[in-house]
Amino acid sequence: MFNKIWKNKEDESSSPLVYTKEDILQHPIPKHVAIIMDGNGRWAKKRALPRAAGHYEGMQVVRKITRFANELGIKILSLYAFSTENWKRPKSEVEYLMKLPEQFLTTFLPELIEENVNVRVIGNTEQLPEHTRRAVEKAIHETKDNTGLILNFALNYGSRAEITYAMQQIAKEIQNGRLSPEQITEELVSSYLMTKDLTDPDLLIRTSGEIRLSNFMLWQLAYTEFWFTDVLWPDFTEQHLLEAIAAFQKRNRRFGGV
Repeated sequence: MFNKIWKNKEDESSSPLVYTKEDILQHPIPKHVAIIMDGNGRWAKKRALPRAAGHYEGMQVVRKITRFANELGIKILSLYAFSTENWKRPKSEVEYLMKLPEQFLTTFLPELIEENVNVRVIGNTEQLPEHTRRAVEKAIHETKDNTGLILNFALNYGSRAEITYAMQQIAKEIQNGRLSPEQITEELVSSYLMTKDLTDPDLLIRTSGEIRLSNFMLWQLAYTEFWFTDVLWPDFTEQHLLEAIAAFQKRNRRFGGV
C-alpha cells in the first residue's frame, strides 16, 4: 500500500501520459535535479549478463540524460555514481566501476566542452585509484570555465561522512576562537558541505523501485520533491525524465508554509 503512495502514480497507469519537451518547457523547470541511478545489476541479471554489462549500459544513459538535461535548461544535474558503501561490493565489480569515470570522461569530454558543461565532483576523491582521480581532475580542469549545465558527480560520496567532516571543521573553528556556538546557523553548516557552491536539489529521482535515500545528500534534500520509479537505470529514457519533471511541476512547494 505505502509503496503505491510513494511511487509516481503514472507508473500504475495502463496508458501513461506521453510528454514532449515543448509541454514541459511551458512551465518552470527544476534548477537542480539529483538522480540516484539504481538498478544496473538487476538489469544485467534479468538478461543473464554480468553486472559489468549493466554498469556499462548505465554509463550510456548518463550521457543521454546529461545531453537532454542540458537541452531542457536544467542548471545542475547531480548523479550518485559511487557511494562510500559501494566499496563493500566484490573486488572485481569495484575495479570495473572505478574504470567507468575514466571511460566516460575520456570519450565524452570533447562533447561536454562543446556543450559548455561544467564538470564537478563531490566525495572523497583521495581514496580513488590514481587513474580514476586523474581522469576526474582532467575533466574538472578542462571544463572549469564553462558556464552551462553543472554536471556534478557524487563519487565515493556519503552524506553522513560529509556532515561529520563539516562538524569537525566547525568544531576546530570554535576551538581556535574563530567561531562561537551562537554563530552556527543552517547557512553556516551548508557553507562547510561539499555542495557549498550549489543550490539544493529541487527534484530527486530514484530508479529501480527502491524508496530510500541511501546516504545521499541528507542535508540538502530537506525540501526536495521526490520521484520514484520502478524503471531500472539502464532503461531510463528522456521520456522518464520528462515524466518526473511533469510531476514536479504539478506539486505545490510550500517549504513549511501554507
